[in-house]
Amino acid sequence: MRTRDRVRAIIEKLKEAYPNAHCELDFRTPLQLLIATILSAQCTDKRVNLVTPSIFRDYPTAEDLATASQDELEQAIKSTGFYRSKAKNLRAMANILVEKYGGEVPRGMEELTQLPGVGRKTANVVLGNAFSLAEGIVVDTHVARLAKRFKLTKSEDPERIETDLMRLVPKTYWTDFSHWLIWHGRRRCYARNPDCLNCELGTVCPSYGKFIKSAGSDKTRDAKRRLFQDPWKAPSIRRERNKT
Repeated sequence: MRTRDRVRAIIEKLKEAYPNAHCELDFRTPLQLLIATILSAQCTDKRVNLVTPSIFRDYPTAEDLATASQDELEQAIKSTGFYRSKAKNLRAMANILVEKYGGEVPRGMEELTQLPGVGRKTANVVLGNAFSLAEGIVVDTHVARLAKRFKLTKSEDPERIETDLMRLVPKTYWTDFSHWLIWHGRRRCYARNPDCLNCELGTVCPSYGKFIKSAGSDKTRDAKRRLFQDPWKAPSIRRERNKT
């Protein structure tokens, strides 16, 4: 199967598996999403969502955040990790929003990536989810891992991975594609011990079955052996397993 054909098949499978995939950071405004995404660096969305309600309440505008006490802000976001640098970046970012953009979040990649604490990933999250603007593809740890397992990139560099994906994925799917991969990475294609036996994308994934440690029954072992010989023609391991 050619790479572009595989991408189309992957998209269809992901659409079917995760029709409601979305950004799992809680937000109501572009500023709230920008704050939440900065806090999400090296932190789970679940943890960020526990912290942000008080942040959004105490600092509802960029002006409020720009004049926040460093110490108080640090304490408020401490559980997200790297809280000193995050607090410093949040205050500096808010100050620039006030001085250059009237307190509003800009809608351009160049403008966003010039803000403290904002790289392409954060900018893509904000543009795609707050403004419905597809300027790129969010590449987090899940997207990077699945892109390699799907054989869509050979790179370890996030920006190179993004470039490779942008060449293969139609632009209309850029925002959704990252959501789908993130959801699949969190729910099925784990970093360790991915659930290949129950994977909805088994028929289109070139890495399908390669991470299974225990083959199980003789039928499953035979299916796994055939899978490695030709992953596109091999019968489903899950189907063989369910028959035993």
